[in-house]
Amino acid sequence: MIAPDAMSGDIVEALADGGLFRLRGILIGTVAFQCYSGLLGVRLPMAAILTGDADIAQDYAISREVEDSLPPILELLQGVDASFRPVPHRSGAAVSSAFQNADGYRVEFLTSNRGSDDYIDQPAKMPALGGASADPLRFLDFLISEPVRTMLLHRSGVPVVVPDPSRYAVHKLIVASRRNTDGQGPAKREKDIRQAALLFEALRQTRRSSDLALVYNEAWKRGPTWREGIRTGAGMLPAQDAERLNTVLTEGAKETAKKLSFRLESRPSFKAKQLI
Repeated sequence: MIAPDAMSGDIVEALADGGLFRLRGILIGTVAFQCYSGLLGVRLPMAAILTGDADIAQDYAISREVEDSLPPILELLQGVDASFRPVPHRSGAAVSSAFQNADGYRVEFLTSNRGSDDYIDQPAKMPALGGASADPLRFLDFLISEPVRTMLLHRSGVPVVVPDPSRYAVHKLIVASRRNTDGQGPAKREKDIRQAALLFEALRQTRRSSDLALVYNEAWKRGPTWREGIRTGAGMLPAQDAERLNTVLTEGAKETAKKLSFRLESRPSFKAKQLI
């Protein structure tokens, strides 16, 4: 298993002790990716797991209905590092969905957006997050559906909830396709593609090809926007990784063919494309 950096570990431990995962919060992003080494029993390269932030997701409906809450989120974070401060929201709203310390370490809260794009830049009030709001994101509902429990290797171990690794991999293709081409966009896109490729191979090695095929098929059936995101993201894979994805999906489809009417001909074949 791979241990997170000390700050990430301390932050996740504080949130876990405060009840985040009991309240059905989900650890996403690169800190979650670090957990897949232990969950899948594979070795992941360090270059793919370096991070300077922690991303937390919670479904909006769950936050409203759970009738419980974390302690004040700023107090939890300042218990780890007193320099944590709320980050002013880009919309100008008098709430924060992100918190940052003096060293630039950032903790961000996200939620799913299944509605209008009018909500994308507006923070959602999340009653269960101890005063934090959350930024609504497209495609996040797919990522956080059917999460799994595992351990974060920090001190004696921190029980966490993370996305299913197959969902994480497919979601990374879609996210990569929507990254900006300026600022940190290209570097983040390259990291997205790298993490997706590593998980495709790990899922093949651990005989989970059918898991990937099922969630891939689910995403593919969600409509043209989803299919375009998958096509574009997969087209960014290096040639060897693109071929590996096709192989894993084909193997997975064959494994599930007797139970599902999984149509191989509906799945496009991907060609490699240079990462920008």
